[in-house]
Amino acid sequence: MQTTLSRRPMQVGMLGAGFMARTHTAAARAAGAELAAIASSSPVRAADAAAVLGYARAVPADELLAQGLPVVHVCTPNQSHVEYARAALRAGSDVICEKPLATSGAEARRLAEEAEAAGRFGAVPFVYRYHPMVREARARIAAGEAGAVLTIAGLYLQDWLLDPDDDNWRVGAGSGGPSRAFADIGSHLVDLVEFVSGDRITRLVATTRTVHPERAGQPVDTEDAVALTLELAGGGIGALLVSQVAPGRKNGLVLEVAGSRESLRFEQEDPERLWVGRRGHSVLLRRDPETLAADAARLSPLPAGHPQGYQDAFNAFVADAYAVAAGERREGVPTFADGARAAGITDAVLESARTGGWAEVSDA
Repeated sequence: MQTTLSRRPMQVGMLGAGFMARTHTAAARAAGAELAAIASSSPVRAADAAAVLGYARAVPADELLAQGLPVVHVCTPNQSHVEYARAALRAGSDVICEKPLATSGAEARRLAEEAEAAGRFGAVPFVYRYHPMVREARARIAAGEAGAVLTIAGLYLQDWLLDPDDDNWRVGAGSGGPSRAFADIGSHLVDLVEFVSGDRITRLVATTRTVHPERAGQPVDTEDAVALTLELAGGGIGALLVSQVAPGRKNGLVLEVAGSRESLRFEQEDPERLWVGRRGHSVLLRRDPETLAADAARLSPLPAGHPQGYQDAFNAFVADAYAVAAGERREGVPTFADGARAAGITDAVLESARTGGWAEVSDA
């Protein structure tokens, strides 16, 4: 897979200086981009980040957005995503915006429509699509090897907010939006459900739990965990569990799809393998570009036995996003439309949890 830009280096700007900004920056550097400018919550923080991460300049956010850089990365608190992404689009930039794209499905759809109308490219880093063994599972289903999708089981479990004194800006709806656990990590899971299965979630029923009503002396108005049942357009059914209070689980994303002929199971913390189960036997496929489907092999720059992981997936996503921004074609890049889809599913989860009944998932 081509991971460096063969054309003139892409100038990029970064909004934010936290973990995700560091991850995006590593991927931008791997793609050969020119780190032009960074903005953060204060001039001091921006200057420190510029020095550590290697950006040419630290500037205020409005100055960065006004430059019309070829690509702007938005890695700021959720409530600011729409404002910053829209300003970047209107200045002529293509945008890579962290999820959730917006804190409501309607806002996310409007932003996706504006990007399309302006002829700008917008991407959302649903980077688990970029694990080669995820692409292998998708290819097997698309080729009919797994048969018709019957059931889907998914988990996304973390423990970083397990204790009542654990706190983060995402906990408050004022900065993170009305959903936390689902918007933050459940969005990855439902994106994978649809991406891998090739099917669409049509309706769901969900329940949420807030385990700690207070953190750091402040009331908590977002959920710690979500359980849901879903139906797919093709007739399959599924069950998903999302939690940020699961002891010992650091980033436990698991997806298992049962088809009429075989089951496929991917575990993000063991991304080099794909379990393939049939009634008579089961096998573990190891990542090997010599034997994988073409789309999976493209994302396998290292030979078998040389492990790839999360940052490799992120690097591949950013390289693809830059290529599309430069006018090339890449398969499977998660766009603003995909971000809007995940935001709409999040809306349905919150509606179902509020009413106690099934909620339809808008196909808009």
